[in-house]
Amino acid sequence: MSSSGRTLSIDAFRGLTIFVMVFVNQLAGVAGMPDWLRHMPADADAMSIVDVVFPAFLFIVGMSLPLALRQRRARGEAGWRLWQHVLVRTLGLLVFGVFMVNAESGYSERHMVMPIALWSLLFYAAALLVWLDDRGRTSAATRWRRGLGIAALVVLALLYRGGADGSEPMTPQWWGILGLIGWAYLIACVLNEFARARVAMLALMIVACLAYACAARSIAAPAPQWLLSQPGHAVHAAIVLCGALLSTLCFDPASPRTPGAAAARSVLLALVLALAGALLRSYSISKIHATPSWALYSAAWCALLFGLLHWLIEERGLRAWTRLVQPAAINPLLAYLIPFVVFAAMQWLGLAWPAVFAQGLPGLAWALLHAVVVMGLAEGLNRARIRLLL
Repeated sequence: MSSSGRTLSIDAFRGLTIFVMVFVNQLAGVAGMPDWLRHMPADADAMSIVDVVFPAFLFIVGMSLPLALRQRRARGEAGWRLWQHVLVRTLGLLVFGVFMVNAESGYSERHMVMPIALWSLLFYAAALLVWLDDRGRTSAATRWRRGLGIAALVVLALLYRGGADGSEPMTPQWWGILGLIGWAYLIACVLNEFARARVAMLALMIVACLAYACAARSIAAPAPQWLLSQPGHAVHAAIVLCGALLSTLCFDPASPRTPGAAAARSVLLALVLALAGALLRSYSISKIHATPSWALYSAAWCALLFGLLHWLIEERGLRAWTRLVQPAAINPLLAYLIPFVVFAAMQWLGLAWPAVFAQGLPGLAWALLHAVVVMGLAEGLNRARIRLLL
């Protein structure tokens, strides 16, 4: 534990996940990379290391969930305030996801009053006005700033034009990465409340999510399809709950914290999840289709990684390396968004990275350096006390 009460191994896991996210996002445009550094095709029945990055973020959301809720309850926060926080956070993630996915595809730039790159930059500026962290202070200036940001978001949504003829408004499309995280977070919070930090109940909630996903993909019409229309969200929520389960196993105040216990429990949970994934191999492994086997194998890898990180950091004291990823650990959303802001600015200005960075080893080296630079920028923003509160 750090002096501030934060669990350093969880921070390291979160920061490392954002670092790898930034790295693989940049690497996606580099030609000549091996398959294990690429997302597997939707119907490949396979997964690569890249296909574990998104579930790793879901998993770390789950690991933080019981700790955050416990801290809020310890402060005496009323139940309605807690759920207000959950709903506002979910809405924020959905807004980010929908705006970002519409900036990537579906737009008709020639029917808009501004280039899509400028529209994107204005969105990020408006989002900063709304979600800038004021360290708990609420003043008239804060309310005006947030009101201005919300108004700007509404105007930008109205200015958006989609479809071939520019007649279509903004649509959720596939919600974007942040939107998918938002839905998974909301579902997991609701189910976590039913579980009430009981290990058996958390396990049952995971089974329920995966059973729903399996039923949604197996039951044909005339079943009520509206009721079985969101298998992907259920699978993503199951990954969040896997993280919550491991956090409960490792950090429940009622359980004694003996040396090596967290690492051992992490390994044990990883084995159970991997076995469950093998039992569901009749459903192919696919990140794109969000299959149960992909989710369980991914969660198993995440549990193993966390066990290793916890052992190295909390038990062996190997903490120096975490400074590289610490900026992303304490400001993860802003660190994740930095490359998107830079890309939009370069696109608006008509700039591009040198072509040599788009292939082979130079591209791989640049993707790694790019991730390091983003961590540095995140550190600078942290020092300037610029943080997104989500």
